[in-house]
Amino acid sequence: MTSQPDVDVIVFDILGTMVDEPGGIARGIRRLLPGAGDARTGELVELWQRHVDEQQREILAGRRPYAGSTELDAEAAARVAAEAGVGDAEAVRALAACGRRLEPWPDSVRALDRIAARFPVVGLSNADRPALTRISAHAGLRWHQVLSAEDARRYKPHPDVYRLALGSAGRPPDRLLMVAAHAWDLRGAQAVGMRTAYVARPVGDPPRRTDAFDLAAASLDELADRLAA
Repeated sequence: MTSQPDVDVIVFDILGTMVDEPGGIARGIRRLLPGAGDARTGELVELWQRHVDEQQREILAGRRPYAGSTELDAEAAARVAAEAGVGDAEAVRALAACGRRLEPWPDSVRALDRIAARFPVVGLSNADRPALTRISAHAGLRWHQVLSAEDARRYKPHPDVYRLALGSAGRPPDRLLMVAAHAWDLRGAQAVGMRTAYVARPVGDPPRRTDAFDLAAASLDELADRLAA
């Protein structure tokens, strides 16, 4: 769709879409291992993210009870530290905390403020509630409401997570626009009837040729322009 969708509420993914999650993890790894080069740091970031992804899949498949993102980050940090040969417990705790000190993308704060002047803006994240508080505060993201997958005891793309936004808005699904840098996230939103907007980010999941989202933008600034048109 090339024109502005007719919607009432804008819902944003946060990790990767509004903040640079891999960059924050990489900074934590460099503090833990000052001598690590870019290639080694990248390998350890991938190990962290693979652990979190694997465990979320285990939870979604019912093979593991629900565990929040703070617990999964602590596990990932311990796995990275073990791989790097670091056994100091305080250093591992400091590394785990880097998952909550994530920098916003350059346009995230200003574009969010622009969109929030016209629409209710809601954050909808796989991060748990304690993590979301710290992530939003550190990045300077101001929401009208922020919702955590923790409340559904699931992870996106499970439909129950998107239904948190539907229940909060009290509007039909097609009156909500889900914004994300991850095509898999937008497919999950489409499955419950939400409108969708893809925003390109360096760490996102690009659309497939078979995807058809309502909007696509090269930046959040561009999306704000489109929504203001």
